[in-house]
Amino acid sequence: MSVSGIQGHLLEVTVVGCNKLKDTEWISRQDPYVSLEYGSTKYRTRTCTDGGKTPTFQEKFTFTLIEGLREINVMVWNSNTLTYDDFIGNGKVQLHKVLSQGYDDTPWSLQTKTGRYAGEVRLIMHYGNAKHPATTYAPSAPPYAAPPPQVPLYSAPPPTISASYPPPATTYPTPSPYSAYPSYPSSTYPPPPAAYPPPPSAYPPPPPPSAYPPATYPPASPYYPPGPFPGLYPPPPY
Repeated sequence: MSVSGIQGHLLEVTVVGCNKLKDTEWISRQDPYVSLEYGSTKYRTRTCTDGGKTPTFQEKFTFTLIEGLREINVMVWNSNTLTYDDFIGNGKVQLHKVLSQGYDDTPWSLQTKTGRYAGEVRLIMHYGNAKHPATTYAPSAPPYAAPPPQVPLYSAPPPTISASYPPPATTYPTPSPYSAYPSYPSSTYPPPPAAYPPPPSAYPPPPPPSAYPPATYPPASPYYPPGPFPGLYPPPPY
């Protein structure tokens, strides 16, 4: 669907940043910047020092639309101090979506002079005179439309079936088929300590009822010191 009647209207373009840029530096990090061109209007962002392959800008520009001109030329350069700036890539930003919906945050691809991929640039564009603006949108999010109402599959909710569940088991666990472990007497273990040590007895043991000290050894002779035995001693010669 073509959009007409845009002459003199304003278009806001925010340059968010770039991603996956072609690296034109061998030693240090490159310093990219972005330039926009629409008709005779040209804008340039600040230089993102040491931005490398993923510079960030967050700069807003306003263009006065021209009837019949539906694209913006975008170019990305690497800023040099002593030499000419290095060309990284360029691309064309189509305005059909933002003019019809009022919002567009699509990333746009960049190409080198030989047509090779050179990264992408992220823009957020707003157009306040769109005929069919999006319902809601966020500054950094795609348009969001309210989801269609959901039609219920049933005219009435199905009846709830109260399933009867078996009553919980009264005893748990079930008796084991194996015999119970042998029961032991419910006596306390270890047994209560007995009186230890035993009460002291008379030590040394009392002497036996016999006479003490024992009889002398050898036994006493009725003749002590031994006297002459009966008869003659020494015996008489025969």
